Amino acid sequence: MYNRANYVRLLTLALLWGASFLFIKLGLEAMSPTQVAFSRITLGAVVLVGLCLLNGFPLVNPASPEGRRLWGSIAGAAVFSNVLPWVLFGLGERTVDSGIAGVLNATTPLWTVVFGLAFGTQRSLSPPRLLGLLLGFSGVVVILAPWNGSSGLLGWGALACLGAAMSYGLGFVYIGRGLSGPGPDGQRLSPLTVGAMQMSAATGIAVLTLPLGGLGPVELAPVPLLAVGVLGVFGTGFAFALQLRIVSDEGATTASTVTYLMPIVSVLLGWMVLDESFGPRVLLGMLIVLVGVALSRTNVRGDRKSRNGAERKTPEPARD
Repeated sequence: MYNRANYVRLLTLALLWGASFLFIKLGLEAMSPTQVAFSRITLGAVVLVGLCLLNGFPLVNPASPEGRRLWGSIAGAAVFSNVLPWVLFGLGERTVDSGIAGVLNATTPLWTVVFGLAFGTQRSLSPPRLLGLLLGFSGVVVILAPWNGSSGLLGWGALACLGAAMSYGLGFVYIGRGLSGPGPDGQRLSPLTVGAMQMSAATGIAVLTLPLGGLGPVELAPVPLLAVGVLGVFGTGFAFALQLRIVSDEGATTASTVTYLMPIVSVLLGWMVLDESFGPRVLLGMLIVLVGVALSRTNVRGDRKSRNGAERKTPEPARD
């Protein structure tokens, strides 16, 4: 039964992830996009590895062949679910409002369906889900308004944010195909262990992005640095651990409800903190996207039950 504590956890998760777009925007005042991404990943890894140690969950030893294969698979998930999207959101928010970035992030489930069809993890598309895809992408067009020329939002920044959402979608499909089944020695790893390994791998990969604008000086401004610290520790590390708790208690379908709350949080915080303005067109587009996402997720729970006999409780990739 869904309890009040999990309502609080779900709302807290929506607040942390919805606020991440605000923290990215603030962090860019002192750091480059690659520096912001590297900092949040590193801090998130420290939190998750620390939680593993406190709970007695050791990370898999990469010395064995099975361990190397698992770390290799997890590294792929880290690229699509952490490093690439977080660098792209940083690049995008140089020119796009934080609230708009949060709304475009909400298209992730749509891209998951598209890539699922492309790579065979989803075999069919029901009429409601097809309608959801069409509605969702129509909402994106309404938001970007390419017909408005310079007054529209279509530009490299918005495309970078959409690229980040696409990367998340590809990450979901990759994890579904490449990270299922038991770990080394036939033992099933705890979700927290997998999360800590994923963020640790992401830290190593993120180092490789630093030559792309990440080797310059960091401005020692307190507010941006604090924003990046909160983004890494709470918006990345503890938020992912919180998501795992919700998935464990209520299942992945319930945990995915946060998808509908995040853009609302990002828009409200952008308006209240950064004085970002959102016209009726953007709000209408956001509503269309969320309706499309809801339709695109119809039968997901039923499909999981029919395949597995019960709803799967596999954690989603760490997101904004």
